[in-house]
Amino acid sequence: MLYEEFNEFWDVARKRNIIFFYVGYFSQHVVSAISETIKARLDTAGAAGPTRRRIFSSFIEMSQNIMHYSADSLTPDAQLDQQMRRGSFCIGTRGDSFFLLCANPVSTDNVAQIRARLEPLHTMTMEEIRLAYKKALREETPADSKGAGLGFLTMARDASEPLEFEFVQDPQEPGHTIFCIKAII
Repeated sequence: MLYEEFNEFWDVARKRNIIFFYVGYFSQHVVSAISETIKARLDTAGAAGPTRRRIFSSFIEMSQNIMHYSADSLTPDAQLDQQMRRGSFCIGTRGDSFFLLCANPVSTDNVAQIRARLEPLHTMTMEEIRLAYKKALREETPADSKGAGLGFLTMARDASEPLEFEFVQDPQEPGHTIFCIKAII
């Protein structure tokens, strides 16, 4: 029975060309360990240097979003340097491209704000994204941001297609919504 359960999961991952998958609590230590694993997996997958850099950059941004904004936390908000928050992340391949997929619960109250940051990226050209990134570097950090406010711009800049995202009401946690984001590189 145990092997059967594992084999079902393994078979789905193999069919979807998943080269790395993690679900659980993210912390700086976990991200560091995952980083080493991703580097090794990208080596074996034959990813070129610029592609590896963009994948790694997007992974870091996705991880930071989980550690800063996931609604499921094991640590108090005031403990900024040792955050442990729940989310999931995977990397897979589709043809010559890689995809990164991330999901975590967020407060339903924050959905409109997150959507407002992501939707404009769909209509922007790569040059407009680069200019917005440079502009954001010169501006002060947004009051509602726990980072520099560059995460979505960084992912959009590194992606070869517009970022995909979705919000789904969390059926197990009233007041929480599952935020999913996908980058194709």
